[in-house]
Amino acid sequence: MRVLVTRPQHSGERTAKTLRDMGHEPVLLPLSQPMHDGKAAMDALARSDGPIAITSTEAVHALSSSGTDVKPYRLRPVFAVGKASANAAKAIGFASVLASAGDGAQLAELIAGQIREPVTYLAGSPRAETFELKAQALGLKVDIVECYRMLPAESDPDALLKALIPPPEAVLLYSRQTAERFFSLAGTQSEPAWIDQALILCLSKAVAAAVPASLGRNLRIAALPDERSLLSLL
Repeated sequence: MRVLVTRPQHSGERTAKTLRDMGHEPVLLPLSQPMHDGKAAMDALARSDGPIAITSTEAVHALSSSGTDVKPYRLRPVFAVGKASANAAKAIGFASVLASAGDGAQLAELIAGQIREPVTYLAGSPRAETFELKAQALGLKVDIVECYRMLPAESDPDALLKALIPPPEAVLLYSRQTAERFFSLAGTQSEPAWIDQALILCLSKAVAAAVPASLGRNLRIAALPDERSLLSLL
């Protein structure tokens, strides 16, 4: 199956390898790119103690981009959304990492069930506020530190044409912002017939909310907000 991958380039390449191993034909069309603020991330750890929350591997990339060793903070508990984020935190040296099986709301519940200390949240922008809203409802104090931004990737008409011809049979959408951008692309509007036949695979209900209602019959939502669940829909 020809599968369109809309993730940023570095994470999209990992997804492409997984898809090839599954027997699919991945096509990369990065629609966003991260801008990391490693200083903000490290400053947040330096001025705090207690648990750390992350909802994306981009938070870990922000820490890594600082060029500063996390060793002084390695014993602080890290709570992460999904195995990918948890594994990334372990890879840079954190010793105590727990992953929630669900989204940001489940992460807040996981933390509240174990710790009542203030939480340092290494966040991105834009983002769904699922984690902080649930944390507030549970009485958790959260220090939100934005340490990365997801910016629109430059549009390349040639790359778009190459990605859409021949037409993909499935499209992977990982964020609401990326989904909105995908459906605003000129290529998907001027040649709509292919997309009426393609599977639209979304990481969560929040992402699916950006899919046009006319494509509802092709829409699939991952049971859990992680890539394994998403790719299982293929």
